[in-house]
Amino acid sequence: MAKLVKEDVIAGLKEMNMVEIMDLVHAIEDEFGVKAAAGVAAPAAAAAAEGPSEVTVTLKGVGASKVQVIKAVQAITGLGLMDAKKLVDQAPVAIKEKVSPSEGESIAEQLKAVGAEVEVK
Repeated sequence: MAKLVKEDVIAGLKEMNMVEIMDLVHAIEDEFGVKAAAGVAAPAAAAAAEGPSEVTVTLKGVGASKVQVIKAVQAITGLGLMDAKKLVDQAPVAIKEKVSPSEGESIAEQLKAVGAEVEVK
């Protein structure tokens, strides 16, 4: 089997939806005995000690993969497909308000993974 380069992996991820990506993350965690959240939790905990207790995640821009961003917003918010599309079309717009900093960073990472421009304040 040929060695994969990170560009190949990123190209493959762009073709996946959020459910498939989360399944992949869980498979990697199981295979290598690691937790993906562990790397995010430590910086987020440090930021929480110094920063605000609640943040707002704002979608600043859609990027090239609008459909993937809509699907991610739908999964994050629990909205229907049309409502998620309307929300994305209003960018810049708040996706989630008054969430913990760690949840805000998690949401931001999900959106950035599909090419969206996101701000956490």
